[in-house]
Amino acid sequence: MGKEQALMDTSVEVASRQSLPVISFAERDEATLARQLDQAFSDIGFCYFSDIGIDKALVEGVFAASRRFHVQPRAAKDAIAMNRFHRGYMAPKTSIIETSSVAKVTKPNDSESFMLMHEVAPDDPRYGRPLDGPNLWPDLPGFREAVVAYEKAMHGFSMRLLRPLALALDLPRDWFVPYFEQPTTFLRLLHYPPHAKNAAEDAFGSAPHTDYGFITILCQDSSGGLEVRRSDGTWLPAPPIAGTWVVNVADMLSRWTNGRWQSTPHRVKNLSGGDRYSCPYFFDMSMDSTVEVLPTCQGPGRSAKWPAVRYGDYLLERLDKNYAYRKQPEPA
Repeated sequence: MGKEQALMDTSVEVASRQSLPVISFAERDEATLARQLDQAFSDIGFCYFSDIGIDKALVEGVFAASRRFHVQPRAAKDAIAMNRFHRGYMAPKTSIIETSSVAKVTKPNDSESFMLMHEVAPDDPRYGRPLDGPNLWPDLPGFREAVVAYEKAMHGFSMRLLRPLALALDLPRDWFVPYFEQPTTFLRLLHYPPHAKNAAEDAFGSAPHTDYGFITILCQDSSGGLEVRRSDGTWLPAPPIAGTWVVNVADMLSRWTNGRWQSTPHRVKNLSGGDRYSCPYFFDMSMDSTVEVLPTCQGPGRSAKWPAVRYGDYLLERLDKNYAYRKQPEPA
């Protein structure tokens, strides 16, 4: 779509030094969405989505569930501590973003979370492979139902999103679909305590990092604190906007596009004075997917910047480096 850049809809505000663009899905055809997505992801790799068809009650339900979970005593949360399949409770200060491409991170993230992934039943041939296993659930009435309902809605929207993304890259509209027949998905219910007044400058709720897979769709509360790194190294706030989700390109999608779409570093400091909650949904290809630069994103003067990689290998390398529980020996 290179020659169409100058014709892109003026309804999408170009990501500037002041704000990220907002893309509405209300009554937009796929071709229009494709142009808008290409503009936003080429410019900064981040944008807001609005009007994506997710019921407000589902959003309120998953945030209420997250708050109910995180206000529990620590012992109740530890009862479903993160298992070897990367599901369950992750305690504060147990992850250090050692793979950050923009900072030397030495302090653990000051946040806690509940992690849900794609469900893999014991009779599934994948069961038992890395990251293919059971989810863990707290003993909270209604919690599972609220979380699963939101995850199901996000999965449905993400599958619909694949088509305008393919069109944006001059691919057949269903090109991405086979890679997501068994997607790798994460729904993370995050809680950030207030940033300590005496905290070091390099202390973060989430240290500067990029996401690993395909695309991230984040719903955040009204606290603020998310920042996106501009190309000049300065940081742009991504404040909450009612009825929107913050969306960003992750590493595998950037590799697929030969860097045309940016996997942009971002970070969180909760300076609101109160608790911050957010619910990022990570929608990634199957673990066995091979990602290599798209033919539409290379050619004369545009050679491939990266070799082909199996997504599962890339993902596991980063999880093994960044999460303390994965560095502990397996129980005998």
